[in-house]
Amino acid sequence: MNTMLLYLHAEKSCVEEFLALLAEEEGAMTERRFGDMERITEQKVQLLDRIAELDRQRETAQSALGFEPGPAGADAAAAAGGEATRQAWAALLELAEKARAHNLRNGSIVYTHLDFTQKALHFLQSSVQLFYGPDGSRKAASSGGTRLAMG
Repeated sequence: MNTMLLYLHAEKSCVEEFLALLAEEEGAMTERRFGDMERITEQKVQLLDRIAELDRQRETAQSALGFEPGPAGADAAAAAGGEATRQAWAALLELAEKARAHNLRNGSIVYTHLDFTQKALHFLQSSVQLFYGPDGSRKAASSGGTRLAMG
C-alpha cells in the first residue's frame, strides 16, 4: 500500500468519526440534551485537530512525491497512485462535503436555539411589570400579591 493511500485511509476514518459525532450533536440539540454538548464539543475539537494533522502529513507526503500542496496536488497524487488511491481520495472528498453540510446544519440549530433564547430574555427583561417577585409571590397591580409557595 502506498504512503498516500495510508494517509487517505487515516483521514477517512477520522472524518467518519467526526460525522458520527455530528449526528450525536444534532440528536443532543434536537432532544434538548444540552448537558451532552460540552463533551461533544471537546471531542469535535480533538477530532478536528487530528484531521488537520493528518491533512498536513498527507500534504507533506504528496510534496515529497513531487506534487504541489493543496487539492490540485492531491488530485494529481491520487491519480498517479493508482485506482485504489484515486477512489480513496474521491471517498474522502465526498465524506468531507457531508461533514461540512452536517456541521452547517448543526450550526443552524445552534443559532435557532440562541435566537429563541435571546428573544425570550428580551421579552422578560423588557416587561413593564414583573409577574412574580423575588419571594415567589405573584404581583398584582393593586395589591401586595398572592403567595404561591410557603417557605
